[in-house]
Amino acid sequence: MTMTGRTKGAARSGIKSLVELLFTVAVAIGIALLVQAFVVKPYRIPSGSMEPTLTIGQRVLTNRLAGNPGLGDIVVFHPPAGANPDNPICGNPNQGPGHAQACGKPVPRESNQTYIKRVVGLPGDRISIVNGYVIRNGVREKASYIEPCGGVPECNLPKPITVPPGEYFMMGDNRGDSDDSRFWGPVPSKWIIGTAFFTYWPPDRIGFL
Repeated sequence: MTMTGRTKGAARSGIKSLVELLFTVAVAIGIALLVQAFVVKPYRIPSGSMEPTLTIGQRVLTNRLAGNPGLGDIVVFHPPAGANPDNPICGNPNQGPGHAQACGKPVPRESNQTYIKRVVGLPGDRISIVNGYVIRNGVREKASYIEPCGGVPECNLPKPITVPPGEYFMMGDNRGDSDDSRFWGPVPSKWIIGTAFFTYWPPDRIGFL
């Protein structure tokens, strides 16, 4: 039995449609991978340092093209290599919580860890911390989003430091339980991955940040 012209045409049309579908799927996957690599990237919150704003397991999208962050932005970044919660290292051995002030200078090496914190100090800002609140250029932050700090020593670092040019001072919203710039210093802009702008999981917390 041989195929008629109509049957052959239908077969060729079916193959063409399948090829077009596969090509469309491949292009869509390629675009999605490019978007994730260069534009928008998802992250999972690994700890409680950003509570109550972000909880453990919550997922956010980060804009990798946002440029330099603004005050109050939540950002994803690589911290300095001194960002070790068990033994944090400040780039200036005479600074840090043990000296009644925050660390004002990071070690020069970038860590391969990924952190998410809030920007509380911009380049050139004069920063101190009282009762868990940032005193920025003499003005206490209006931070309704923070978790009260409690009585831990790092909640009170009254001796001011100045954020170096091109660097950003980062803190978690859970001020009494956050490994942040207080211990290992500001973060150079080139180590910032992007600005978190949307939370998509869990469903009851979907929305813009």
